[in-house]
Amino acid sequence: MGDPLSDVVQLLRPRSVFANVISGKGAWAVRYADYGLPGFCIVLEGSALLTVDGHAAITLGAGDFVLLPTTPPFTLSGFAPAPPVFIDPDLVPGGRGELRHGEQDGPADMRSLGGAFLFDTKQAGLLASLLPTVVHVRGSQRLMQLVQMVGEEYDAQQPGSDYLLSRLVEMLLVEAMRWTSAVDAPPGLLRGLGDERVAKALTRLHADIAHPWTVAALADAAALSRSTFFERFTRAVGVAPMEYLLAWRMEIAKDLLRQGDMTVAEVAERVGYGSTSTFSVAFSRSVGEPPSRYANDRAGSGRR
Repeated sequence: MGDPLSDVVQLLRPRSVFANVISGKGAWAVRYADYGLPGFCIVLEGSALLTVDGHAAITLGAGDFVLLPTTPPFTLSGFAPAPPVFIDPDLVPGGRGELRHGEQDGPADMRSLGGAFLFDTKQAGLLASLLPTVVHVRGSQRLMQLVQMVGEEYDAQQPGSDYLLSRLVEMLLVEAMRWTSAVDAPPGLLRGLGDERVAKALTRLHADIAHPWTVAALADAAALSRSTFFERFTRAVGVAPMEYLLAWRMEIAKDLLRQGDMTVAEVAERVGYGSTSTFSVAFSRSVGEPPSRYANDRAGSGRR
């Protein structure tokens, strides 16, 4: 059977992560400007206050993991009032060691690993479409183990670290998506997977993307009437079943064309089109240019 979450993470292909250890003591606060790409914070020790614009403040403790799919402006601080130090995330490269805020001497009140994920496919927007603005995971033993491994691997920087970090990032993303409540998620794949009946149809669809699916066939997979399934799927996922199928086929097609290892005809067959011309028309309407031009412009470049 298909695994929709694995499909998404594999399509994103997390390449690496850049991060810095951020610590604070006493009265301190840092204010980060809008970044627009997926960012994260892993609390290694102690506690702090996270305030993302438009959201209530969150108290973070050791082992907590926060994922911001689009990283809007936010403030990270201690619990005593302090004027914030303003930081432009575009100007703070990873690997700068520990960035200490507030009192410089003595053990820190909080140490965290903060940074951003990098993706080969430049499709961070796909992640943002699946998750709420703020994903806060607390109390996951598995996640705490991953958090510890990321911190250790990033500190050690031993041979093979890039590869291991990319795999750990994949696991972090899957765990974050697993822990995101279907109620909290925006309409999309995660909310759909939170509905047992809709999830059955999504799993079948992802298992065989080239199958000539119809709404009736997917409704049978979900053990629902056609009309009930259509309404339930559309409410949970945010688009109608055939629209979702088309969109996912186009994401797969774009990824295959970027890799440059298959002809347009082969890609068309892989995503369920018996006719190359029919695929080209569908692709052009969805993406805005013919698949042959898309492949020539982007194959091997990793551009969207």
